[in-house]
Amino acid sequence: MDNFELKPERKTFNWKPLVWNLLTLVVLLGSCFLAYFFLTIFNHPNSPLNPFPPASLPTLYQTITPTFTLIPREPTWTPTTTVQPSPSRTKAPTWTLLPEMITPSITDTPTLAPTEPTQTITSTPMPVSAKITYLASTDFHPEKNCNWSGVAGKVLGTDGKPIQFLEILLGGIYDGKPISSLTLSGNATAYGQSGFELVLGDHPVASTQTLWIQLLDNTAKPLTNRIYFDTYEGCTQNLVLVVFTKTR
Repeated sequence: MDNFELKPERKTFNWKPLVWNLLTLVVLLGSCFLAYFFLTIFNHPNSPLNPFPPASLPTLYQTITPTFTLIPREPTWTPTTTVQPSPSRTKAPTWTLLPEMITPSITDTPTLAPTEPTQTITSTPMPVSAKITYLASTDFHPEKNCNWSGVAGKVLGTDGKPIQFLEILLGGIYDGKPISSLTLSGNATAYGQSGFELVLGDHPVASTQTLWIQLLDNTAKPLTNRIYFDTYEGCTQNLVLVVFTKTR
């Protein structure tokens, strides 16, 4: 029997399983990264990871934003009119006859003609009071002479500053015709920053408590009750001037 040497068999390392394991790990990590990537973009479209972020919405600017002062509505208010007292006639003195029976000459004390009243609506449970005076319309409309009559005024706060964008409602009967007008404070700046004006007609007419005016807030809730007033047919009192003042 021939002698022979047994040589150990050289083992070679198999790289294929390791390569496939690495590729599998890379695929798993890539899947997790892609899931995180898409989830982040879905929840945060403006994230820096999003290559196509949504366009920014344009910013809207409002040039004028009026500020409204809301005044709470108070219980029912009854206007109280303060009327100037009429001058009383001075009683003539009592004369005593002298012994010579001379009859004294008695001069009657003349009766003073009462002036037209300036109505003042005093403060009441409602949050706004009103003062009414009468002027000649030519102070504000000189070109119309006496061919105009109307109601105007302004609205002031407790600090005396103007309050704009409140509603002024005018109603009643004037010259036998129904009147219903609405305007906002601040529409007639000739009477101030919160001024308003409402036209009654093209000539002055006398009336007694047939017209009324009322102040409302910007939600149409009344800040005063209906305030009734008179008008006169004279050209020196054909403008009814109403000044509303917030009392609290």
